Amino acid sequence: MSNNAGPRDSRSRIVVIALCSAAIIIDGYDLIVYGTVVPTLADGSAEWTLGAAEIGRIGSYALIGMLIGAMVIGTITDLVGRRRVMLGCIAWFSIAMGLAAAAPTVELFGFARFIAGIGLGGVVPTAIALTIEYAHPKRRSTTNAFMFSGYSIGGIVASLTAIGVIPALGWRAMFWIGAILGLLLLPVAWRMLPESANYLLLRGRDAEAAELAARYDLTLEKAPPRTKEGPAGAIKSLFGRPFLTGTLLFWLGTGAGLLLVYGLNTWLAQIMRQAGYPLGSALAFLLVLNLGAIVGTPLLGMAADRFGSKPVTFGMFAVAAVSIFLMSFRLPSALLFALVAIAGACTIGTTVLVNAYTANFYPAHMRATGLGWALGVGRLGAICGPIYGGAVLASGWGIEANFYAFAIPAVVGALAMLIVPARQDVVSESRREADRTAASQP
Repeated sequence: MSNNAGPRDSRSRIVVIALCSAAIIIDGYDLIVYGTVVPTLADGSAEWTLGAAEIGRIGSYALIGMLIGAMVIGTITDLVGRRRVMLGCIAWFSIAMGLAAAAPTVELFGFARFIAGIGLGGVVPTAIALTIEYAHPKRRSTTNAFMFSGYSIGGIVASLTAIGVIPALGWRAMFWIGAILGLLLLPVAWRMLPESANYLLLRGRDAEAAELAARYDLTLEKAPPRTKEGPAGAIKSLFGRPFLTGTLLFWLGTGAGLLLVYGLNTWLAQIMRQAGYPLGSALAFLLVLNLGAIVGTPLLGMAADRFGSKPVTFGMFAVAAVSIFLMSFRLPSALLFALVAIAGACTIGTTVLVNAYTANFYPAHMRATGLGWALGVGRLGAICGPIYGGAVLASGWGIEANFYAFAIPAVVGALAMLIVPARQDVVSESRREADRTAASQP
């Protein structure tokens, strides 16, 4: 269903994508901000002095919250609507950031980080689902890649902001800034963010869905027979015959990707320090890793739209494995920086493309549920990444072993993407099941 208002439709779509991107930028800021205050909390210049174990434990709280938020809120999104959940999550993590900024004790600070993680985890599948729906059908992977580059932008903003803010205003100001950014976005999103047209269609609000489809030049997906199964039915559908294999493989691929993202972001600088590089150069490798993702992710998205998500995600995981493996050799610094940039694009960037691949794999009525559970289960990889890298680094196996260890999950991700079933096969089987269900109903 569409109309002929081309330029207006394009501008309207851009507004939706921009709002999702803004939410992801703040999401990235709020998640990375903890790392910017760790040196202050560890060196005794704050009111608390935390040991390494306590710092690591508090850091994991937000990731555990994100695991819960992605699975629970991702499922709720398909049941109560994308707009309502997006607004609720922005308000949720903004308030939690304020609680962290004002926390009088370490215990309450850690609890506030956990609560913030739930909202941060819920934003991600909701933003991706909205982006996939409102993007041009031929540019969904590219659009999602641009949108999700906001995560790395948010991390860079947090890092640059910390340089001036922490010495002048203290570590708590970093969390107040995150809270203020979210609360500034909330009224704008309230006014301008539309609901999912396919969600409205699924809920029987056909006229509203048709009006949105006409305004934004959207194509409405065929709604399945309406049921009243609720959250249990939405989750059960992920394990139905048409989707089970893909569900498990997307969980594995997402977990492998997030292990690489969080493992490398945590340990790359320290690995390069132990390899003999001075601190400044070691930190530069970390910056290049994320810059490679910002530049490379949209390019990979364009490739996925042209050649398909399967070959691109498989190929990029494979390239990541080769790049990380080659980093184990003594190479000129320029070549090493190039390999790190490629690794950033093919780990952080490929994980973003896996999200888009996951979203396109599922039909609209279960898209956020599928995404939420993939991101939630995959978040176990994010939690394990720093632990995995730390264990290898402390093993005494040598510097080369660190690179071999991170090449292995990239190979696992490549194999998972290679054997994901074709979308057409899944759609055909899903329709046959829906027809059988409809025919069996009185």
